[in-house]
Amino acid sequence: MSSTMSKEEILDWIKNVLREQFEIPAEHVASDARLYQDLDIDSIDAVDLLIKLKQLTGQTISPEAFKQVRTVGDVVDAVHAHLQNS
Repeated sequence: MSSTMSKEEILDWIKNVLREQFEIPAEHVASDARLYQDLDIDSIDAVDLLIKLKQLTGQTISPEAFKQVRTVGDVVDAVHAHLQNS
């Protein structure tokens, strides 16, 4: 995937993944939505999300890079930074 993806494009991609993989309505997926509390993502789901993010970036994103991720916006920022650094 292109390193020139905007944060909005990344957010749209994440909304689609959460809708398809975890049956979370897209309207529930906002930048400030908390993964664990608001979207009911558990640790196994988080691993599945990392696998999907690998498909987006073409690279493995280390779980350590996601230790501080709490919201959808945090995921977008982490993916955007990863793409910029690759």
